[in-house]
Amino acid sequence: MKILVINTGSSSIKYQLFDMVAEEVLAMGLAEKIGEDPGKLTHKTMAKDGNHRKMVIEDLKIDHREGLEKITELLTDPEHGVIMDKSEISAVGHRVVHGGETFQAPMIIDEKVILEIKKNTPLAPLHNPANLTGIRVAMSIFPDASQVAVFDTAFHQTIPRKAYIYALPYFLYKKHRVRRYGFHGTSHAYVAERAAEYIGKPLSELNLITLHLGNGASMAAVKNGRCVDTSMGLTPLEGLVMGTRSGDMDPAIPFFLANHLNMSLDEIDGLLNKESGLKGISGANDMRVVLDGAEKGDDRSRLALEVYTYRIKKYIGAYVAVLGRIDALVFTGGIGENAPVIREECCKDLSCLNIEIDTGKNNLPEDCLRQISPSGSKVKVLVVPTNEELEIARETKRVVTNA
Repeated sequence: MKILVINTGSSSIKYQLFDMVAEEVLAMGLAEKIGEDPGKLTHKTMAKDGNHRKMVIEDLKIDHREGLEKITELLTDPEHGVIMDKSEISAVGHRVVHGGETFQAPMIIDEKVILEIKKNTPLAPLHNPANLTGIRVAMSIFPDASQVAVFDTAFHQTIPRKAYIYALPYFLYKKHRVRRYGFHGTSHAYVAERAAEYIGKPLSELNLITLHLGNGASMAAVKNGRCVDTSMGLTPLEGLVMGTRSGDMDPAIPFFLANHLNMSLDEIDGLLNKESGLKGISGANDMRVVLDGAEKGDDRSRLALEVYTYRIKKYIGAYVAVLGRIDALVFTGGIGENAPVIREECCKDLSCLNIEIDTGKNNLPEDCLRQISPSGSKVKVLVVPTNEELEIARETKRVVTNA
């Protein structure tokens, strides 16, 4: 079975083609600056002998349909393609950011599902419309393939009411669905499963704290394999300090900005989502730049790191309290996988919670699943490379085959 995974943005299409027999990536790529001039398409073909081929097409003027048609053309190219015909693609798995309360699991897409995704657009106005565009285009280009929606929010739909209800007038929840949803669900689900495999126990018997640390960042408390709390909320703005997002803060700050700085709602939204976080404190949203600045003695870079890791430590403590005990703490995402300093600072002085790091193991430059806590430690600290595309492909296969 071959499954094409698509992540459609407002001006991009990220894709991977999987052969699900061995869960191998056959090809992958990114079409970017769609609708802009010039656009660009980067396509990689993955060969079993390790001789991967990369093709970059510049100066493209394409919309989403033309972009996906070009991707299909590359996948089926007689000389450089990986399949003979698009009919070899059995299913297309779509990343959909917001499923609201409607979707607690991946779904085969029909008109009813499309309508429900549309209804959730107010909860994700920048993402769901783009996801729907990708769905419509894929349905027309691959009419014989099953189309499956995999929702970023689905993994978190098991959290209890006490964790997702905000202390606001209740009608805001009942009428407008204002509540905690959480995001990065496919990543949290994937690394939780991989952690269970490493530990050698069923996920249903484990309590985990998973940390997805990238430019966007979130945490999840997983009890007996089910998410019971997560740091992001109605939107991805709540929770941890991120590259450009503020995370948790006093909710009266927007009123202060409006009243004393005469900022509009749009300006405040832009400030909190695009100008805050690491960027707001240090001037840079790239963790590598922040780490380099801190190492060179820049005070604001050091402060940004302290705030970043302190917020994570607070959440670790809170989630240990929620879970009662934990079997493992799992780091993933670009920062979680590649920044030993961040992992060390997040776990520093947490021996009271049985959380410790072996410095030697933590500093090894490896990119595989690994344990960085001492052998025999009560709580395993793991680094698990995430693979959201593979998780989407797996979920798509499960839905299509009812496995």
